[in-house]
Amino acid sequence: MKKIIIILAVATFGLGSITSCSSPAEKTVVRKKSKYMCTMHPDLAFDKPGTCTKCGMELVERDTTAGK
Repeated sequence: MKKIIIILAVATFGLGSITSCSSPAEKTVVRKKSKYMCTMHPDLAFDKPGTCTKCGMELVERDTTAGK
C-alpha cells in the first residue's frame, strides 16, 4: 500500500513539473496591413499616404488584413 502511494505521489509530482516547465505559449499578434488607395481609382494601391498619381486626390487608408 505504501508503495502505491509513493508511486502515485511521484507520478503526480512528475506530471506537475512537466507541465510547469513547458515553454510559455507564444502570443500571436495580428498586425493590421494597410494600403492607401484612391477612391476614384481603387485599382491603385500605395504603401504610404499621399496623393493619387492619376487624379491628385488624397489617398484613403484601407485595411487589407485577411480575416480576423
